[in-house]
Amino acid sequence: MKNYFMAATAVVLSAIILSSCKKENNPNKQYPIPTNLKMMASGYAAGAATRVEVYAADSFFTGYNALFIALYDSATNERQVDADIELLPMMTMMGGMEHSSPFENATNSKPTDGLFECAVVYSMPSSTGNTWKLNVVVKNNKTGLQGTASLDVDVAQPALSRLKSITTLNDGTKLFVSVVKPFVPIVGVNDFEIAIHKKVSMTSFPAADNYTVTVDPQMLSMGHGSPLNENPVIDKNGHYKGKLNFTMSGDWRIFLTLSNNGTVADSTLYFDVIIP
Repeated sequence: MKNYFMAATAVVLSAIILSSCKKENNPNKQYPIPTNLKMMASGYAAGAATRVEVYAADSFFTGYNALFIALYDSATNERQVDADIELLPMMTMMGGMEHSSPFENATNSKPTDGLFECAVVYSMPSSTGNTWKLNVVVKNNKTGLQGTASLDVDVAQPALSRLKSITTLNDGTKLFVSVVKPFVPIVGVNDFEIAIHKKVSMTSFPAADNYTVTVDPQMLSMGHGSPLNENPVIDKNGHYKGKLNFTMSGDWRIFLTLSNNGTVADSTLYFDVIIP
């Protein structure tokens, strides 16, 4: 009986060891790609010995695009989860002129789910002669290697605009205002979030945190607005958060007014939405 239990224990220990080895040899199983994301682009950052995969919830469009980046060792195919990532979206226009657009780098070099969260505010759609590349600079903090993946991406123009560019009345600043939430608005109170970036140069678009925003949703066809709205206030990194209340289905127009130091910077902004 003693020998039986010793043998049984050995079998159990062997199974545990084998299971642990399998987990160690298959680290990607710890970081599955969520099923609601689809891969938009992939390529290699050669200097970093890294394959870069870019995911999003939907196809890229002009406006605020949340990106999720997965990194893989190009030799072993193991997930890399300790890295610094820097983005540089670039459009090459017909005639050779180039420009970038607002973007947000990953703030966490060790994401718990293995995905580096970034964002790009694409300022115009792709077209014949006007093409976008998403440059992803990867520094592997484990090996110290660094390289850049230059990925071709396609950007569409949505039926309803989620991005507006304006020049402020008070100081002539060029701003890009993009809708972050709601992506699919519903009847009732919705979280409302916009991002504001200012243009400094063709490649520099820092976040703008110094605006006061008022919001006024109107259903023009019915001639009424709605109660229980909350003006967006600055959260961080150019993101302003508030509430929108759509009281019924149909076409709505969200009017926005931006002020700076007590002076109106713009009162022409609006976004159209359709509530199903």
